[in-house]
Amino acid sequence: MAVQEVFAGMPWWVKWVAIPLLALMVFGGLITSVLAFVVGLLFKVLLFVGLVAGLIYVVRKFTSSDRSREEW
Repeated sequence: MAVQEVFAGMPWWVKWVAIPLLALMVFGGLITSVLAFVVGLLFKVLLFVGLVAGLIYVVRKFTSSDRSREEW
């Protein structure tokens, strides 16, 4: 018996409401922890990119000001 055959005899609310709610109750903690990990990782990556960009900006600003002093 295939899964499609089992679902064929069920009312629509079982397929589209009850089963997803059961899945959320059973796997809700896992889903939440995975989402928290992904969001935290994304935040850390964006923070890293911002810090590297700031460092590059500061280094270029100081090295360009050193060159302009040498030209004088």
